[in-house]
Amino acid sequence: MRKLSALAAVLALLFSATGAQAAPSEGMSLFGDLKYKPGFTHFDYTNPQAPKGGEMRFSAIGTFDTLNPFVINGVPAAGISLIFDTLSAASQDEPASGYGLVAKTIDLAPDKLSVLYTLRKEARFHDGTPITPVDVIWTFEELRSTGQPHYRSYYGDVTKVEAEGDHGVRFYFKSTKNRELPQILGEMPVLSKAYWSGRDFAKTTLTPPLGSGPYTIASVDPGRSITYRRVKDYWGADIPVSKGRYNVDTIRYDYYRDATIALEAFKAGQYDVRQENSSKAWATGYDCPALRASLIKKEQIPNGLPSGMQGLGYNLRRPIFQDPRVREALAYGFDFEWSNKNLFYGAYQRTRSYFDNSELAATGVPQGEELKILDKFRGQIPDLVFTTEYNPPKYDGSGNIRDGLRRALKLLMEAGWTFKDEKLVNAKTGEPFEFEILLEDPQFERIVLPFADNLKRMGITARVRTVDAAQYERRMETFDYDMTVVLFPESLSPGNEQRDFFGSRAADEHGSQNVLGIKSPVIDALIEELIRSPDRTSLIAHTRALDRVLQYGYYVIPNFHLAAFRVAYWDKYRRPAIAPKYAVGFDTWWVDQGAEKSVEARKGEVTKQ
Repeated sequence: MRKLSALAAVLALLFSATGAQAAPSEGMSLFGDLKYKPGFTHFDYTNPQAPKGGEMRFSAIGTFDTLNPFVINGVPAAGISLIFDTLSAASQDEPASGYGLVAKTIDLAPDKLSVLYTLRKEARFHDGTPITPVDVIWTFEELRSTGQPHYRSYYGDVTKVEAEGDHGVRFYFKSTKNRELPQILGEMPVLSKAYWSGRDFAKTTLTPPLGSGPYTIASVDPGRSITYRRVKDYWGADIPVSKGRYNVDTIRYDYYRDATIALEAFKAGQYDVRQENSSKAWATGYDCPALRASLIKKEQIPNGLPSGMQGLGYNLRRPIFQDPRVREALAYGFDFEWSNKNLFYGAYQRTRSYFDNSELAATGVPQGEELKILDKFRGQIPDLVFTTEYNPPKYDGSGNIRDGLRRALKLLMEAGWTFKDEKLVNAKTGEPFEFEILLEDPQFERIVLPFADNLKRMGITARVRTVDAAQYERRMETFDYDMTVVLFPESLSPGNEQRDFFGSRAADEHGSQNVLGIKSPVIDALIEELIRSPDRTSLIAHTRALDRVLQYGYYVIPNFHLAAFRVAYWDKYRRPAIAPKYAVGFDTWWVDQGAEKSVEARKGEVTKQ
């Protein structure tokens, strides 16, 4: 859910940066004109004639114990968002636009201090009851009071919500400074107040909740699998944002202990579609009779998404990591060039920015408006922010990193560490430099173990521990770790979610996305200024300023990224000729019944080879 909520920020409902619209609109965009004009029938990346039917099976790792994804308790089932509709629907080929789903129109007040969502009269829950303003208001208040911590952060600038007429809901704002607040409200799911009355919203549940989306829950095998069935009389099937989507009748997620087992199950035909994150698996792991017989297809689909930041993240709540010189020093132990050559088959680029693969990334040295923004914080941020482009340590791929380790040891000595019996210890307390690297995915061990070996050469003991998904989730929610692999997925329109990623208040809230524990008045101020950016030019400058301060905080050891989706699937699916720029678009695929019969007829033969 952390990943999904952050990615939703790029695709959700936003108001125009050039001023309020004169009349209620079917959609809004931060960047100017909407691509899709009034009366559009479907998104360009969908096929409105796509046939319905068939099944699509995915894998998931670990387990699940709840069907309520909106609260901190429990591990939600994969795909659960399929059963819930939101006020607006994302356009996946525009960087920051959205169009009404449950809401037919959205009207930003001329003073920008409120927004009116007018609900579709035909919008229904799965039990046939209408979606009303009462449900929207109850959902908003319940999510803000009981839901995941990010809801309180996202909705913090809403002062009042009230019904307006039979179908309208108006949200009032503290000020006009939070430019993307309508976006945050647009991505809000709408839940049934009547259904949840008498039920404890904060608790986990394996009873399928009442939804309104294109799918409903068909069956649940707790911790093992969940199956969704397309709603034949889905109320929103023919509205423009849904046309050509949700084509398969059944979607199933089967759970596996780890990614290695899941890959073998895919090759054996136990499930149908797989999005691959491992370069080694992509290069060598799919060689099997089904691939050689062309029953399995592999495609690398380019995308236009910012890379976000994946890296080895420090828990700043641990005293051992509070000195930025220590954090900077440990980065010299990660030899990306050797890993890319020997482990990744040269597939990746090194990540250096929280917004790589976009115009939002801070490069060179600050100039113009960005420099003016940062000038206010001189003396509170490193001088290097103003004079030197940040880049992580770089090696030649040979594995010889002695020069880097020497630089690292110099930083560690400056930070108060010294050697005793070939171990690095605190010069004052004698405490050895030891910590644990917590992992959820065993595939990351091959990346982290060489890093731990390099640290050992510096006298540092880094123990690598891999735990199951449920334990990992619990430990991350309570910040019970020293170092782990973190991911901050970023959008082309960063804003409120940055509070939850890096804001001081979120650092003390269990379940927040500020797992690093960052508490910086400068970062807090930059986030608030970013949220208040009046136009795209200002947004870019403020994002680059924030990026630059995060880079020189050395909060993570940047890993790597790929500007494409790697997808493997059994060759019974077809997809539109135009791919969405900012998503894989599985919901636009369909089953080719002729191909399905052919694949199924030959599957048993090839999987036995």
